[in-house]
Amino acid sequence: MSKRPLILITNDDGITAPGLRSLIDVMNEIGEVVVVAPDSPQSAMGHAITINSTLHCSKIKLNKGPQKEFSCSGTPADCVKLAVNELLKRKPDICVSGINHGSNSSINVIYSGTMSAALEAGIEGIPAIGFSLLDYRWGANFEPLKPAIKTITENAIKNGIPQNVVLNVNMPQVDSSEELNGIKICRQAKAYWIEKFDKRTNPMGKEYYWLTGEFINKDKGEDTDEWALNKNFISIVPVQYDLTAHHVIQELNTWDFG
Repeated sequence: MSKRPLILITNDDGITAPGLRSLIDVMNEIGEVVVVAPDSPQSAMGHAITINSTLHCSKIKLNKGPQKEFSCSGTPADCVKLAVNELLKRKPDICVSGINHGSNSSINVIYSGTMSAALEAGIEGIPAIGFSLLDYRWGANFEPLKPAIKTITENAIKNGIPQNVVLNVNMPQVDSSEELNGIKICRQAKAYWIEKFDKRTNPMGKEYYWLTGEFINKDKGEDTDEWALNKNFISIVPVQYDLTAHHVIQELNTWDFG
């Protein structure tokens, strides 16, 4: 590619999140960067979009560097839509979302604002990757993962991502790059959450709830994202946004609808 690729960056933890700031540093080494991210945390928003209220977008500057930055009042999916349709002069060569503070492996991908932003880019015909680190702390150490993030992104730009596919990249919590055992292409582990609600009462006597739960992984396969992450590999799961269960269509056609 003769010119530097145009890279759109977004996330769901908000524009001030350290994970986003780290991703900006890496992408500035690869191409021309434009950041459009939520002005406040939007974790677990899934693919929500704003339709019943107005959207606001402001140009700001937080990181040193050549990148352009915009703070948006909407969801992660809103940020991508706004970037593509209003803020960018041409379609990005790639969209990267993250680095998320916390896991988006296995079933977590369904709820993830980080991955929904990447999927929105994919719907727009833009190659896209969602990056997540298995560390929920605001002060998480992203430095050991930067070389791998750069390698994965450069490979995606060079080789292309298959049409209608988005890459879900999850990274183990490590203290140095030497602790990483490599990168594995995986399938999504068949796991689930057992939800619990912590019921409490506020000082005014009104009941409220905190959602908690336990993550259950009974998938023993050694080709899953959960297996790879437990072994200190970076997992890459190719995700598609066509939710059709194609293998069931033939069976459903045998039903008698009268």
